[in-house]
Amino acid sequence: QRASRFRPSRRPSATIDVRDTQSDLEVNGTHMTAAMTVDDSTFEAEVLNSEKPVLVDFWAPWCGPCRLVSPVVEAFGEAHRDKVATAKVNTDENQQLAMRYSIFSIPTLIVFKDGREAARLVGYMPQAAMEDRLREFLA
Repeated sequence: QRASRFRPSRRPSATIDVRDTQSDLEVNGTHMTAAMTVDDSTFEAEVLNSEKPVLVDFWAPWCGPCRLVSPVVEAFGEAHRDKVATAKVNTDENQQLAMRYSIFSIPTLIVFKDGREAARLVGYMPQAAMEDRLREFLA
C-alpha cells in the first residue's frame, strides 16, 4: 500500500471561543460582537427591515469552508459595525430561506439593503478581499 500524500495545512487556524452565543466572541484573542442568528420567523424584521445594510452568512454546521468564513464575517462585522450589520442563517434549519434566495452553494454571503439583495459573494475569501468587494456599502 502507498502512503497517503495528504499533508495537514500549515496555515494557522482561527481560534474561536464562544463566550455568549448571542453577543460576544473571541477570535485569535480579539473580542468581537457575534453576528445575530436569524431564521424564517425573524428574517424580515432583522434583515429586510434593517435601517442599515445587513451582510447575511448562509451556512451549515457540516460545511468546512463555512467554518473558515465565519471568523472573517465576524471580523468584518466588528470592523464596520457602524455601517453594516451581520447575520447568520443555518441553511439546514431554514431551507425555505435558502430556496427563496437561491442558495446553491455555501458559504454564500448576501448583502441586503433597503429590503433587497444588493450583493452576493460565494465561497471563502480573506477579510481584505471581502472589504474590497463590499466597499460600496462601507462609504
